[in-house]
Amino acid sequence: MRGLLDPKMDFVFKNIFGSEKHPNILISFLNATLKPKDLITEVEIKNTDLNKGYIEDKFSRLDVKATTSNNEIINIEIQLKNEYNMIKRSLYYWSKLYSEQLNEGEDYSLLKRTICINILNFKYLKTRMFHSVYRMKEIHTNEELSDIEEIHFIEIPKLEDGSDEKDMLVAWIEFLKNPESEKVRSLEMSVDEIREAKDELIKMSNDDTQRELYEMRAKTLRDKISALNEAERKGIKKGREEGRKEGEKNKSIEIAKSLIKLGLDKESIAKSTGLDLCEVEKLMN
Repeated sequence: MRGLLDPKMDFVFKNIFGSEKHPNILISFLNATLKPKDLITEVEIKNTDLNKGYIEDKFSRLDVKATTSNNEIINIEIQLKNEYNMIKRSLYYWSKLYSEQLNEGEDYSLLKRTICINILNFKYLKTRMFHSVYRMKEIHTNEELSDIEEIHFIEIPKLEDGSDEKDMLVAWIEFLKNPESEKVRSLEMSVDEIREAKDELIKMSNDDTQRELYEMRAKTLRDKISALNEAERKGIKKGREEGRKEGEKNKSIEIAKSLIKLGLDKESIAKSTGLDLCEVEKLMN
């Protein structure tokens, strides 16, 4: 039997949590994450089509977008590799979702509560909690300005062993971590939505076309990660080279200062240290 596809892969995640065929999965996940006073009972899922070209595009974001019965706009993104930009990136996507709700001349009262949920397969924030929630608050009194903006970060590696699996968010993260684990097998027996998600994952994993699309998507993301790693290596190398040059220049400056104290002329000092005449003149002054 072939192994299950990784549900953390954005293509797979979108097919399970962003499918109109399985709204109960998304409803369960959103209620677990948002823990609203009035439970979400319906979702309208947006942007459901995934064509081959989109999957092959390594710069595409395969996120889940929906509106809820609580009059909210939701965006869920799952990220496997740290690109060191999640905070600004999430604020940017939130602002687009918020601003695109109104046409010119429409009243601001029509704006809906807008929520971004970022699921990260790496540690990112300083907090030890695996689930962090941010809103706009006054910095001295902690008074909330509005709940119309809400940004969640779910950091999968921070979920500790022994966490309470009765908390449905913990249950869903266990599913994303390892859908073949004993914990998830146990959850399948008691949680209909977990069983439904697992069944859909098994179905995808046994479908040759879906597996081909998965491999295609995995390759494009590997290429992207490889490009990011290469850029990072070049940045580190460039930083080391710049540091070496700066160190050599600082050493030349110290030598120049000593030569100035000895009374050498600026031309001789410049020749001895490799500094420009103008730099030597500044040191003399």
